[in-house]
Amino acid sequence: MMKRLLPILVLLGLLPIQPAPAAAPVAGEYIMLVGGPSLMVWEKYKGEAAHDHWWANFIRAARIRTEQIRAQAGPDAKITWLVYGPGYKDRSQQEKQDLFGFIGSVRDAFNLKLIYFAKGNEVINYLNSGQPRDSFKVADFEYFGHSNAKCFMFDYSSNIESACKSWLHEDELKKINGKVFARGAFVKSWGCHTGESMSKKWHSATGVPMWGVIGKTQYMTDELPVAAGKDDKWVNR
Repeated sequence: MMKRLLPILVLLGLLPIQPAPAAAPVAGEYIMLVGGPSLMVWEKYKGEAAHDHWWANFIRAARIRTEQIRAQAGPDAKITWLVYGPGYKDRSQQEKQDLFGFIGSVRDAFNLKLIYFAKGNEVINYLNSGQPRDSFKVADFEYFGHSNAKCFMFDYSSNIESACKSWLHEDELKKINGKVFARGAFVKSWGCHTGESMSKKWHSATGVPMWGVIGKTQYMTDELPVAAGKDDKWVNR
């Protein structure tokens, strides 16, 4: 029984995580963008290189980061999750359980605004006009999911093996209005390879630097993702 409950306890935050370092909060909206998991129908052929054995890799990491923000910015901080809904619908069928119920429980526990999206342009539209941006700026924007050097891949290895049909590409970033970001806004991609190209394009398009990894990231259970290899590193460009 306990073995079956353990993943749920971890996801909901009923087991301890590493504390966050202190940081000065920035007024505005904190946005966590969460991509979908791969499906075993494709990944089972990859052996040890298979992705997303646990469906909640990205949800769990976003939950850890949300707890840190709550501790640093306070109970009234406005936190929004943008979650790639189709990926969790498909993975629910694989898992034979209602994953949206688990995600909703995180929303309830941390008093989040939860929005499901399907296409990258919906993310851009929310950044630009999801709130009255003249008065309610974006203080924090972070991505948890699959990515390559040039693209957030929301459904990597879900619809198509080792490819995607839903993304946000670096060439689309010029559609984001840089004025929506608060002074001192924090932006970070927790996906692989973002620091190799997309971080620079983001900075050029919005005027705000984006943290990203040169190399790969490894998603953990009780802490935020880390640079995977000894030569992989975080950069802020």
